Amino acid sequence: MTIKNIIFDLGGILCGLNPDRCIHSFEQIGAGSVAHFVAEHRVEDLFLDSETGKINAQQFCDEVRRITSKNIPDNKIVWAWNQLLTPIAAWKLAKLKELGQHHRLFLLSNTNDMHWQHCQNNFFKAQGADAYSCFEKVFLSFEMHLIKPSEEIFRAVIEQTGITPADTLFIDDTAANLLTARRMGFQTRQTFNENDIF
Repeated sequence: MTIKNIIFDLGGILCGLNPDRCIHSFEQIGAGSVAHFVAEHRVEDLFLDSETGKINAQQFCDEVRRITSKNIPDNKIVWAWNQLLTPIAAWKLAKLKELGQHHRLFLLSNTNDMHWQHCQNNFFKAQGADAYSCFEKVFLSFEMHLIKPSEEIFRAVIEQTGITPADTLFIDDTAANLLTARRMGFQTRQTFNENDIF
């Protein structure tokens, strides 16, 4: 079936994820109890609230201080949290530019404002790119107050872009997200290796 549109996930697909480095960084600033959340791959509470936009970066930092009972500066907390992400390879940005000549490209990510700003400033812009020029439209969970794998977030993408799921490839590394996408008629590709996404 012809692919006219491609929707990319961000973490684990375009940029890498390094939980061990993030855990070490939280421990380094004295936030071992938050590091434990990362080690357990917890997606509820603090992390979920930031990904769904229920709390902003300041509130995230306040909650880390409450959990740890330590007066850790905002910049150290944000730094440690951003250590989860590893840079987007230059070849991927070049490939996006190439694909964009023949496909409509979109980004759909469960992410928070801290990670998004870090990706924009240190991964995209550092290489002379911009996420908003790489993709026709960017869909971020913290801005939409919706999160994968809910059908609602996929419906929002369809409604705002006018795409047809059958003509659209969705690339993600999480089985649950792909299951919802397939149920809604999207073509899907799961990858566990962010160096082999295309």
